Amino acid sequence: MFGCLVAGRLVQTDAVQVSSDKFVFNLPDYETVNHVVVFMLGTVPFPAGMGGAVYFSFPDPTSGGPVWQLLGFITNDKPSAIFRISGLKAGEGGAHPFGAMTSSSAQVGVSVEPLQQLVQQTPVSGAAVSTVDSFLQFTQKMLDSLFNFATSFAVSQRQMTPNPSETFIPSSCILKWYENFQRRMSQNPNFWKN
Repeated sequence: MFGCLVAGRLVQTDAVQVSSDKFVFNLPDYETVNHVVVFMLGTVPFPAGMGGAVYFSFPDPTSGGPVWQLLGFITNDKPSAIFRISGLKAGEGGAHPFGAMTSSSAQVGVSVEPLQQLVQQTPVSGAAVSTVDSFLQFTQKMLDSLFNFATSFAVSQRQMTPNPSETFIPSSCILKWYENFQRRMSQNPNFWKN
């Protein structure tokens, strides 16, 4: 019913069914995993009004038992999702209906639950993959860095020494480009794709 994919590894379709509505994938060497994709195989849809809450667990360093963290959910209308697990912290989360399973590796669990319940749950912070907001933040930081770097070399015309092998660009050109790029990003964050 479900598949699990980690970059650089084979697709896992061998979920262990721990109860009638709960499935678990084992993730050995989870320390090297940044993102995990959970998806429906397309062979068996969720029953009407149901979806799958996706959880992640790794052994708690203190107790050794699993601590489950909600990542998000999948549904018949959204049959796959990518989650970032590299930034999750041990100790956040709690016990979950997967029970007191013992495992020395990380696990991804899918719990079949009513859609109304799924949309009311709050995933652990940091599990969502990059969004337009984070892309805008990156672009802003990149623009600021370029502008600051370029202007750190600014000299007045009087301070310039002629050098025929170098090209000089007026800082006003860099400033104009910087302002235009910012304006275009605020209007349409995907303008650069055209």
